[in-house]
Amino acid sequence: MKKILHVVGARPNFMKIAPIMREMAQYPDQFKQMLVHTGQHYDANMSQVFFEELDMPRPDVNLEVGSGSHARQTAQVMQRFEPIILEHKPDWIIVPGDVNSTIACALVASKLGVKIAHVEAGLRSFDRSMPEEINRILTDQISDLLLTPSLDANDNLLREGIAPDKIHFVGNVMIDTLVRLLPKAESLWPSLKAQHNLDRYILVTLHRPSNVDEPDTLSEIISAMMEVSQQIPVLFPVHPRTLSRIEALGLNINSNGNNHLIMTNPLGYLDFLALQIHATLLLTDSGGIQEETTYLGVPCLTARPNTERPVTLTHGTNQLVKSQRDAIIDATEKALNSQARCKQIPKLWDGLSSQRIVDVFLGDIK
Repeated sequence: MKKILHVVGARPNFMKIAPIMREMAQYPDQFKQMLVHTGQHYDANMSQVFFEELDMPRPDVNLEVGSGSHARQTAQVMQRFEPIILEHKPDWIIVPGDVNSTIACALVASKLGVKIAHVEAGLRSFDRSMPEEINRILTDQISDLLLTPSLDANDNLLREGIAPDKIHFVGNVMIDTLVRLLPKAESLWPSLKAQHNLDRYILVTLHRPSNVDEPDTLSEIISAMMEVSQQIPVLFPVHPRTLSRIEALGLNINSNGNNHLIMTNPLGYLDFLALQIHATLLLTDSGGIQEETTYLGVPCLTARPNTERPVTLTHGTNQLVKSQRDAIIDATEKALNSQARCKQIPKLWDGLSSQRIVDVFLGDIK
């Protein structure tokens, strides 16, 4: 029996780990599972609701790290995670994505001789000014098993000298969660539509430091959203740190009585998925939303200079846009006036990635 320790820290991690845990639970004689929540996302709307909606077991351990600088948060996770490894002695830890919890737990496991499986391995933006890029590169270098979501990720790992026998192309496990919960999300749409009085609308998420921590950049994006909202409603579930930056800048969202920029608290997975399905357009700086809109065939503008998910550009509905007022307005108008709605789903984004991951663990890996 393999003792597996799953790590989650931020909300995208939950969507990736939930289907793997569900699939492993089908083999109780093969796997003993344990779930550790680092507490990197600790707000109820950013964390607790995901356990409920994704039907995940409650964490066996919550490290309750909370917010902080990259250095402090990473160090706190490492310090609190080490005793967990020493006490429970897992055979493998599974770390998803590219957040601080990912690299912190991988480092601890590596130094204690515990094998590491990295879910969503091999993604690259080729921009080392992004903290997530550093997390991705370092985690891949010390992992024993690299589970990739797309073929370009395999190419990246091979180019960086990773042994081919460590790399397994399994597809996008986050799509497993989307496929399973799509009907449930659809059932919520009528009430959401009535609550926000929605027909055609743009859905927005914004959280990356490069966008929200730079006052001029954040002001430009908000100004663009206010301008666009005079033509079409803009629904903006606001990340807590984004809200604090908006308040600190004293931006008056409702200063123009003609705009329809609707700000809400962060939404749960199901509500947000329902709103994605029916959105006319997404504006985001999130990685996962680029993937979800690609699967759903919903046009997406990503306010970033690059993406670690290029398959969403070549196969999906995603387009990069500068985080500038005029660029966002121009790209939005073109997207709204376009009749094309591409929907080419990348290879192995089929809802079965968790099965392929578990098959790898059931195989001959040591």
